[in-house]
Amino acid sequence: MVALDRPSGRQQRWAYPLLLVVSGVALGVSGLPAPLYGIYESTWHLSPLATTVVFAVYALAALAAVLVSGRVSDVVGRKPVLLGALFALLVGLGVFLVADNMALLLLARTIHGAAVGSIVVAGAAALLDLRPDRGVRSGQLSGVSFNVGMTIAIIGSALLAQYAPHPLRTPYAVVAVICLLVGIGVLALREPHTARNPGPIRIAKPAVPVEIRGDFWFSALGVMASWSVLGVLLSLYPSLAARQTHIDNLVFGGAVVGTTAFAAAMAQLAATRLPARYSAIIGDVGMALSLVLTIPVLMTHRWPLVFVAAGLLGVTFGLGFGGSLRHLSDVVPADRRGETMSAFYLVAYTAMAVPTLVAGWAATRWELSAVFPWFAGSVAAACLIAAAVGLYGMRTPGSARGRGLGELIADQSGTVGDHSH
Repeated sequence: MVALDRPSGRQQRWAYPLLLVVSGVALGVSGLPAPLYGIYESTWHLSPLATTVVFAVYALAALAAVLVSGRVSDVVGRKPVLLGALFALLVGLGVFLVADNMALLLLARTIHGAAVGSIVVAGAAALLDLRPDRGVRSGQLSGVSFNVGMTIAIIGSALLAQYAPHPLRTPYAVVAVICLLVGIGVLALREPHTARNPGPIRIAKPAVPVEIRGDFWFSALGVMASWSVLGVLLSLYPSLAARQTHIDNLVFGGAVVGTTAFAAAMAQLAATRLPARYSAIIGDVGMALSLVLTIPVLMTHRWPLVFVAAGLLGVTFGLGFGGSLRHLSDVVPADRRGETMSAFYLVAYTAMAVPTLVAGWAATRWELSAVFPWFAGSVAAACLIAAAVGLYGMRTPGSARGRGLGELIADQSGTVGDHSH
């Protein structure tokens, strides 16, 4: 077992915020096409199913990267993984720039899924390397940077697509410049993980210890529900909200999703002191109520109410997902974190991809406005089941100690086997 590197006097003060920026940029790239899917559909005559397939391949590629990139960064270092992933982001953006068919969209999203998954894992591990005693704070700031980055990217993409020339090219070109600038910063970064961990690079096998299966499924149900919402929110919801409110402006759809992402960031920031189980239960119940509320809100065709519903959904999403993740970290045995978190992310990314594909398929047979209430109701029921499981399990006290997103993502790929806490 190799001890964590302790901060030294040679530490670059800007390294920590730079890594948070890298994480925000990566998640921003993941949400960048969301306001543009409607243009792809109308210009290329794509079906809603095609749009959700494009989204789903991203989730599958990200899952593959999450399962292996942590161990890779243990062996070769955080910096090479981050640089390689940033290069992949640029390659994917280049594919988007020249894309003129569905196959190229699938290729670009696959590349971006792998790149973003790698940055999330290696970046979180690097934050722990720099500040090993502030894991909870790093996890909190990572979650905020993810959502803020997505907010800025989605709204910026919508603004550029609406008002700048070449709507399917300009957003990607602008973000490519940003990625280049961030890459220059990473090039100047000193390797934060100086103690190498030799050994074969292997995929962390998903498994759940018997003694925490009840807690695992409480957290897993919460992440399944919340990431199902996230999948449809990023792929189909912007065009649905615009259609229902009769606002033919890309900025509106982007602002709706941006409102949800920003509200989630603020909720995660504010809920640090709220016990994880309570946060998850409140978030799960809140997501159920917010989802049901979106149905009559969309039927009113009033855009201010759409923003209110988006904000409520974001707040409850932040509480539900953040609480579920923190709760699992409280109960998972220290020597089983890698395989348990692999199982957790397997459930999470599957929940993002599969319901999104089902909703997209249904939208090819019926109007999306008719499909959405059924989808919202189904996910709301899953949220309530997760909350009920959590309430039932409250008779078993959890650990009072909370760990952050950064620690969990770093742990899932085996870094916990190499770092002592």
